[in-house]
Amino acid sequence: MAKWGMVIDLERCTGCQACSTACAQENNTAPGENWQDVLFFEEGKFPNVKLTWLPRPCQHCENPSCVHVCPTKATYKTEDGVVLVDWNKCIGCKYCMIACPYGVRFYTDTKPLVEPDVKQVFKSEDGKHGWTPPYRMPDANEDWSKGIGVPPPGVVSKCTFCYHKISKAPAGVPDLDEDIPELKEYVPACVRTCAPKARFFGDLDNPSSHVNQLIAEKKGVRLMEHTGNKPQVYYVTGKSAVVPSGRANEDRDS
Repeated sequence: MAKWGMVIDLERCTGCQACSTACAQENNTAPGENWQDVLFFEEGKFPNVKLTWLPRPCQHCENPSCVHVCPTKATYKTEDGVVLVDWNKCIGCKYCMIACPYGVRFYTDTKPLVEPDVKQVFKSEDGKHGWTPPYRMPDANEDWSKGIGVPPPGVVSKCTFCYHKISKAPAGVPDLDEDIPELKEYVPACVRTCAPKARFFGDLDNPSSHVNQLIAEKKGVRLMEHTGNKPQVYYVTGKSAVVPSGRANEDRDS
Protein backbone atom coordinates (compact mmCIF):
# COMPACT_ATOMS: atom_id res chain seq x y z
CA MET A 1 0.00 0.00 0.00
CA ALA A 2 1.33 3.41 -0.97
CA LYS A 3 1.85 6.23 1.51
CA TRP A 4 1.05 9.29 -0.56
CA GLY A 5 3.00 12.48 -0.05
CA MET A 6 3.88 15.72 -1.80
CA VAL A 7 7.07 17.66 -2.43
CA ILE A 8 6.94 21.39 -3.17
CA ASP A 9 10.04 23.01 -4.66
CA LEU A 10 10.10 26.58 -3.35
CA GLU A 11 12.87 27.55 -5.76
CA ARG A 12 10.60 26.72 -8.69
CA CYS A 13 7.34 28.06 -7.26
CA THR A 14 6.41 31.47 -8.71
CA GLY A 15 3.47 32.16 -6.42
CA CYS A 16 1.10 32.25 -9.41
CA GLN A 17 -1.72 30.57 -7.42
CA ALA A 18 -2.72 28.31 -10.31
CA CYS A 19 -2.81 25.55 -7.71
CA SER A 20 -5.40 27.48 -5.70
CA THR A 21 -7.60 28.02 -8.75
CA ALA A 22 -7.32 24.43 -9.95
CA CYS A 23 -8.18 23.11 -6.50
CA ALA A 24 -11.23 25.36 -6.21
CA GLN A 25 -12.57 24.20 -9.56
CA GLU A 26 -11.84 20.53 -8.89
CA ASN A 27 -13.22 20.43 -5.36
CA ASN A 28 -16.17 22.85 -5.39
CA THR A 29 -14.69 25.19 -2.78
CA ALA A 30 -16.28 28.59 -2.22
CA PRO A 31 -14.32 31.88 -2.39
CA GLY A 32 -12.25 32.14 0.79
CA GLU A 33 -11.98 28.36 1.26
CA ASN A 34 -8.47 27.96 -0.10
CA TRP A 35 -7.52 24.33 0.36
CA GLN A 36 -4.38 25.08 -1.64
CA ASP A 37 -3.43 28.44 -0.22
CA VAL A 38 -0.38 30.50 -1.13
CA LEU A 39 0.71 32.73 1.75
CA PHE A 40 2.55 35.94 0.91
CA PHE A 41 4.84 37.60 3.42
CA GLU A 42 7.83 39.91 3.73
CA GLU A 43 11.24 38.47 4.47
CA GLY A 44 14.42 40.19 5.63
CA LYS A 45 15.16 43.45 7.36
CA PHE A 46 14.97 46.99 6.00
CA PRO A 47 16.35 47.98 3.58
CA ASN A 48 16.92 44.40 2.34
CA VAL A 49 13.30 43.30 2.27
CA LYS A 50 11.62 41.10 -0.31
CA LEU A 51 8.15 39.72 -0.88
CA THR A 52 8.04 35.94 -0.88
CA TRP A 53 5.43 33.20 -0.62
CA LEU A 54 4.71 29.77 0.75
CA PRO A 55 2.26 27.25 -0.80
CA ARG A 56 0.37 25.60 2.06
CA PRO A 57 -1.92 22.65 1.43
CA CYS A 58 -3.13 20.31 4.16
CA GLN A 59 0.00 18.58 5.42
CA HIS A 60 -1.66 15.13 5.73
CA CYS A 61 0.38 14.40 8.82
CA GLU A 62 1.63 10.99 9.91
CA ASN A 63 0.56 11.87 13.45
CA PRO A 64 -2.37 14.26 12.86
CA SER A 65 -3.51 16.20 15.91
CA CYS A 66 -6.85 16.81 14.18
CA VAL A 67 -7.60 13.07 14.29
CA HIS A 68 -6.79 12.80 17.99
CA VAL A 69 -9.23 15.52 19.08
CA CYS A 70 -12.24 14.65 16.90
CA PRO A 71 -15.01 13.47 19.29
CA THR A 72 -17.02 11.66 16.60
CA LYS A 73 -14.09 10.12 14.69
CA ALA A 74 -15.17 12.08 11.64
CA THR A 75 -11.57 12.98 10.92
CA TYR A 76 -9.52 9.91 10.15
CA LYS A 77 -6.43 8.70 8.31
CA THR A 78 -6.64 6.22 5.44
CA GLU A 79 -4.34 3.23 4.96
CA ASP A 80 -2.56 5.08 2.15
CA GLY A 81 -1.69 8.04 4.37
CA VAL A 82 -4.37 10.62 3.57
CA VAL A 83 -6.27 12.55 6.27
CA LEU A 84 -9.97 12.90 5.42
CA VAL A 85 -13.21 14.13 6.99
CA ASP A 86 -16.39 12.04 7.00
CA TRP A 87 -19.16 14.62 6.57
CA ASN A 88 -21.72 12.05 7.70
CA LYS A 89 -20.10 12.07 11.15
CA CYS A 90 -18.86 15.67 11.40
CA ILE A 91 -20.84 17.80 13.88
CA GLY A 92 -19.00 21.04 13.15
CA CYS A 93 -17.52 21.39 16.63
CA LYS A 94 -14.30 22.83 15.13
CA TYR A 95 -12.01 20.99 17.55
CA CYS A 96 -9.96 19.85 14.57
CA MET A 97 -9.58 23.43 13.36
CA ILE A 98 -8.19 24.44 16.74
CA ALA A 99 -5.86 21.43 16.92
CA CYS A 100 -4.43 21.87 13.42
CA PRO A 101 -1.23 23.93 13.65
CA TYR A 102 -1.30 24.74 9.94
CA GLY A 103 -4.65 26.51 9.58
CA VAL A 104 -5.79 24.41 6.65
CA ARG A 105 -9.37 23.56 7.66
CA PHE A 106 -12.53 25.47 6.87
CA TYR A 107 -15.98 25.59 8.45
CA THR A 108 -18.52 25.58 5.64
CA ASP A 109 -20.94 28.01 7.33
CA THR A 110 -18.36 30.72 7.99
CA LYS A 111 -19.49 34.14 6.80
CA PRO A 112 -17.84 34.78 3.42
CA LEU A 113 -15.05 37.32 3.13
CA VAL A 114 -16.22 38.48 -0.30
CA GLU A 115 -19.51 39.74 -1.68
CA PRO A 116 -21.87 38.65 -3.00
CA ASP A 117 -22.25 35.46 -0.99
CA VAL A 118 -22.05 32.85 -3.75
CA LYS A 119 -23.80 30.31 -1.56
CA GLN A 120 -26.83 32.56 -1.57
CA VAL A 121 -26.57 33.26 -5.28
CA PHE A 122 -26.30 29.55 -6.08
CA LYS A 123 -28.56 28.14 -3.40
CA SER A 124 -28.89 24.43 -2.73
CA GLU A 125 -31.29 22.74 -5.14
CA ASP A 126 -31.85 19.64 -3.01
CA GLY A 127 -31.70 21.04 0.54
CA LYS A 128 -28.89 18.64 1.47
CA HIS A 129 -25.86 20.41 0.05
CA GLY A 130 -24.66 23.77 1.32
CA TRP A 131 -25.02 25.25 -2.17
CA THR A 132 -25.01 24.33 -5.87
CA PRO A 133 -21.81 25.67 -7.44
CA PRO A 134 -21.94 26.22 -11.20
CA TYR A 135 -18.69 24.21 -11.51
CA ARG A 136 -19.88 21.25 -9.45
CA MET A 137 -17.93 18.00 -9.88
CA PRO A 138 -19.69 14.94 -11.37
CA ASP A 139 -22.02 13.18 -8.93
CA ALA A 140 -20.04 9.96 -9.41
CA ASN A 141 -17.02 11.57 -7.73
CA GLU A 142 -18.89 12.82 -4.67
CA ASP A 143 -18.33 10.84 -1.47
CA TRP A 144 -19.32 12.47 1.81
CA SER A 145 -17.57 9.73 3.81
CA LYS A 146 -14.29 11.09 2.44
CA GLY A 147 -15.12 14.80 2.39
CA ILE A 148 -15.38 14.89 -1.38
CA GLY A 149 -17.96 16.91 -3.29
CA VAL A 150 -20.26 19.74 -2.22
CA PRO A 151 -20.51 19.62 1.58
CA PRO A 152 -23.69 19.85 3.61
CA PRO A 153 -24.09 22.81 5.99
CA GLY A 154 -22.28 22.79 9.32
CA VAL A 155 -19.23 20.63 8.59
CA VAL A 156 -15.49 21.13 8.22
CA SER A 157 -13.78 20.79 4.84
CA LYS A 158 -10.14 20.46 3.79
CA CYS A 159 -7.73 19.31 1.09
CA THR A 160 -8.08 15.61 0.29
CA PHE A 161 -5.04 15.29 -2.01
CA CYS A 162 -7.80 14.86 -4.64
CA TYR A 163 -8.57 11.47 -3.14
CA HIS A 164 -11.21 10.79 -5.79
CA LYS A 165 -8.29 10.73 -8.24
CA ILE A 166 -5.33 9.21 -6.41
CA SER A 167 -7.36 6.36 -4.88
CA LYS A 168 -8.00 5.03 -8.39
CA ALA A 169 -4.35 5.04 -9.44
CA PRO A 170 -2.79 1.70 -10.47
CA ALA A 171 -1.26 -0.16 -7.54
CA GLY A 172 2.49 0.00 -7.15
CA VAL A 173 3.22 3.19 -9.11
CA PRO A 174 6.00 5.16 -7.39
CA ASP A 175 4.85 8.59 -8.60
CA LEU A 176 1.79 10.23 -10.09
CA ASP A 177 3.09 12.47 -12.85
CA GLU A 178 1.03 14.34 -15.42
CA ASP A 179 3.81 13.80 -17.98
CA ILE A 180 3.04 10.08 -17.97
CA PRO A 181 -0.07 9.85 -20.22
CA GLU A 182 -1.56 6.77 -18.57
CA LEU A 183 -1.31 8.35 -15.09
CA LYS A 184 -2.27 11.98 -15.65
CA GLU A 185 -5.96 11.49 -14.73
CA TYR A 186 -4.92 10.32 -11.25
CA VAL A 187 -2.70 13.32 -10.47
CA PRO A 188 -4.00 15.85 -7.90
CA ALA A 189 -5.33 19.00 -9.58
CA CYS A 190 -2.78 21.31 -7.96
CA VAL A 191 0.14 19.15 -9.14
CA ARG A 192 -1.19 18.72 -12.66
CA THR A 193 -1.80 22.47 -13.06
CA CYS A 194 1.51 23.75 -11.66
CA ALA A 195 3.11 25.57 -14.61
CA PRO A 196 6.70 25.70 -13.28
CA LYS A 197 6.43 22.07 -12.11
CA ALA A 198 7.13 22.95 -8.51
CA ARG A 199 4.91 20.16 -7.15
CA PHE A 200 5.56 16.42 -7.12
CA PHE A 201 3.36 13.62 -5.80
CA GLY A 202 4.25 10.04 -5.05
CA ASP A 203 4.74 7.15 -2.67
CA LEU A 204 6.85 8.07 0.37
CA ASP A 205 7.27 4.37 1.18
CA ASN A 206 8.80 3.59 -2.21
CA PRO A 207 12.59 4.20 -2.16
CA SER A 208 12.64 4.59 -5.94
CA SER A 209 9.96 7.29 -6.10
CA HIS A 210 10.93 10.71 -7.40
CA VAL A 211 9.52 12.38 -4.29
CA ASN A 212 11.86 10.37 -2.09
CA GLN A 213 14.81 11.20 -4.32
CA LEU A 214 14.00 14.90 -4.13
CA ILE A 215 13.68 14.79 -0.35
CA ALA A 216 17.07 13.09 -0.07
CA GLU A 217 18.95 15.09 -2.70
CA LYS A 218 17.60 18.52 -1.78
CA LYS A 219 17.27 17.93 1.96
CA GLY A 220 13.49 18.19 2.19
CA VAL A 221 12.04 19.76 5.32
CA ARG A 222 8.61 19.76 6.94
CA LEU A 223 6.72 22.65 8.50
CA MET A 224 6.71 23.02 12.28
CA GLU A 225 8.52 19.80 13.09
CA HIS A 226 8.37 20.65 16.80
CA THR A 227 4.63 19.85 16.86
CA GLY A 228 5.28 16.14 16.30
CA ASN A 229 2.63 15.99 13.57
CA LYS A 230 5.16 14.74 10.99
CA PRO A 231 3.68 16.17 7.77
CA GLN A 232 3.72 14.19 4.55
CA VAL A 233 4.25 17.40 2.60
CA TYR A 234 7.92 18.24 2.19
CA TYR A 235 9.50 21.49 1.01
CA VAL A 236 12.78 21.61 -0.89
CA THR A 237 14.74 24.76 -1.55
CA GLY A 238 17.77 26.22 -3.24
CA LYS A 239 19.93 29.18 -2.39
CA SER A 240 17.18 31.63 -3.33
CA ALA A 241 14.37 30.06 -1.33
CA VAL A 242 14.05 29.23 2.36
CA VAL A 243 11.20 27.69 4.34
CA PRO A 244 9.99 30.33 6.85
CA SER A 245 10.89 28.24 9.90
CA GLY A 246 14.34 27.69 8.46
CA ARG A 247 14.83 31.41 8.02
CA ALA A 248 13.84 31.94 11.64
CA ASN A 249 16.50 29.44 12.71
CA GLU A 250 19.09 31.23 10.61
CA ASP A 251 18.21 34.56 12.26
CA ARG A 252 18.69 33.06 15.73
CA ASP A 253 22.05 31.58 14.77
CA SER A 254 23.39 34.84 13.36
